[in-house]
Amino acid sequence: MSKTAGILLPLCVAASVGLMPGESRAADSKTLALGKAVFETYCVICHGDKGDGKGLIGIVHRAQADGIVVHIYPRDFTAGLFKFRTTPTGYLPTDDDLMKIITEGIPRSGMPSHEDVTPAERKAVIEYIKTFSKRWQEEERGTPITLGETPKYVRSPASIDRGKKLFTLVGCDKCHGATGRGDGPSSSELKDAWGDKILPFDFTSGILKGGTGAEDIYRTFVTGLDGTPMPSYEESLSEEQRWDIVSYCLELMKGGHATAHK
Repeated sequence: MSKTAGILLPLCVAASVGLMPGESRAADSKTLALGKAVFETYCVICHGDKGDGKGLIGIVHRAQADGIVVHIYPRDFTAGLFKFRTTPTGYLPTDDDLMKIITEGIPRSGMPSHEDVTPAERKAVIEYIKTFSKRWQEEERGTPITLGETPKYVRSPASIDRGKKLFTLVGCDKCHGATGRGDGPSSSELKDAWGDKILPFDFTSGILKGGTGAEDIYRTFVTGLDGTPMPSYEESLSEEQRWDIVSYCLELMKGGHATAHK
């Protein structure tokens, strides 16, 4: 059975429209028409009229590290791969995940905030985005991961020390480097799902695209970043081990942007 999934429909909503849990409903034509209009107004210049990321703007960001030049392109919605989610690796994001990205934008990526777009328009464009990939219609439903409160030991000296050892033990340093600067021995070889070069994150450089709070970093260790070499550690590390690596990552960032991101 495939480990990919689409949107988790809340039980209360499912009941209200006569659907069983796990089933989805295609958006009506009026919603899709509105979503298309919103997409063509705000999104098409980057993501293209086919949703394949080949809009007129082309490259949205150019990065360089240790002589390696990387070109960042807009998201290709036809692949159905999304890095920033609350769902496990291999699963599609929830509507709430997409709404968060559209509303807040993604730092350091070229994706701006669209908070000024009405909620109804944002919801409609989410439904329209789903028409670009068959994954939304064909795959199982996934369940968002549940994050509890950040343990009190996070960022303690003992947790940082354990996290530093784990950082090397599980191979984080191979990409991110021993000091978290993104200069590990494998850093020049990394590519994304489209075959484009990708740079591992430099923890000393500022905010992360997916959020810089302890909970955000922990979530990434659980979900992974689909479409990139960043894997999920949901099965290979215990909860405590994941939090310990979070402690070390926050230490690498020197706490400059380590406030919780809500």
